[in-house]
Amino acid sequence: MSKLRGLWQASLNATKKALTWNVEDLIPPSEKLIFNFNSKDELKRWHLYSDSEYGGLSSTSLEITDAGNGLKGVFSGNLSSDVAEGSQWKITRSGFCGMRSKKFDGFIDLDAYDTIALKLKGDGRCYISTIYTENWVNSPGQQEDNSWQAFIFAPKDNWYIVKLPIARYLPTWRGNVIDAEMEMSQSRILGMSLSVNAEGGVPGARRGPGDFRVELDWIKALRTAQ
Repeated sequence: MSKLRGLWQASLNATKKALTWNVEDLIPPSEKLIFNFNSKDELKRWHLYSDSEYGGLSSTSLEITDAGNGLKGVFSGNLSSDVAEGSQWKITRSGFCGMRSKKFDGFIDLDAYDTIALKLKGDGRCYISTIYTENWVNSPGQQEDNSWQAFIFAPKDNWYIVKLPIARYLPTWRGNVIDAEMEMSQSRILGMSLSVNAEGGVPGARRGPGDFRVELDWIKALRTAQ
């Protein structure tokens, strides 16, 4: 009987140990790397856009370069408020450029995280971080994804880690904030983008037409709440 009791106790202890290990194993890490600009292969994950698609004259590029401190991404170009003469497009404003990730293979799940962090070196301009989730628009034929946006600003010429609480991202429709109570579906993220406009942004940021340049090291999701 004592042998059976000892065997039962040993089995119980082993089960408790296994359960404890499994629970700890299920806890997500405190950070999740989403993009890393340390390889030219990263360029395959992005595509560029600008007002030039609609008759504007802005231009942009994304490169992976080595400035002496390892490979980094460089998103740069020129913002123009002009429109090409004779353009068939009747755009109301120009002066914008962006880099958008290609859609993930399926979704990425950021439900366990509360912050988006970007390590970057800015130029004094204000940039826009966008998170794309599943389409919530039910209009016939409407294929645009749900977009959530937040401003990014870092002082010029130094590397900073900018942390954006996901709760600060606002629902938008074609660049305009939607005045509605909505909750982001963090478990179904389709992609992200980084963009810049000639006008707008936070007070004190550089504005107007002209060159822009931001260097990128990585983009991560963080869990800061305990």
